Amino acid sequence: MNQVLRRRYGKAIDDSKIPDVILIDGGKGQLAQAKNVFAELDVSWDKNHPLLLGVAKGADRKAGLETLFFEPEGEGFSLPPDSPALHVIQHIRDESHDHAIGGHRKKRAKVKNTSSLETIEGVGPKRRQMLLKYMGGLQGLRNASVEEIAKVPGISQGLAEKIFWSLKH
Repeated sequence: MNQVLRRRYGKAIDDSKIPDVILIDGGKGQLAQAKNVFAELDVSWDKNHPLLLGVAKGADRKAGLETLFFEPEGEGFSLPPDSPALHVIQHIRDESHDHAIGGHRKKRAKVKNTSSLETIEGVGPKRRQMLLKYMGGLQGLRNASVEEIAKVPGISQGLAEKIFWSLKH
């Protein structure tokens, strides 16, 4: 929460781009954290602009039982389950969850598809593939000497030393 708000509102923002409402996904604790971030950023917005609204799921975490907060210290209130305003708030919250989950999945997939070998300067996807094929896999490469690594086509003595050192440390 802290990071997102700082990244989004930490820079000077044109008054025309300041939202009227900022929805905070969470109850009193998250809303208090958001207010602290804006206080630390010392934003010079009109005190009525924007409105911070915390949205907390109910005890059973069922849609329609959300509690809304304007102040971290204040009492929350609920809208009727059939309220169009509540449906809009739920939709915005659900969209933000989908966006966040999608971002996490992309990041996780990228990490899975990146080999530790490719973090070594001079080793890209093609050299990684050649090394693994020639050595019979990562375990074979880890057990190889500098001289054995240097025998792989396209791998110089200097690069073999870098690879050896990186895999041993």
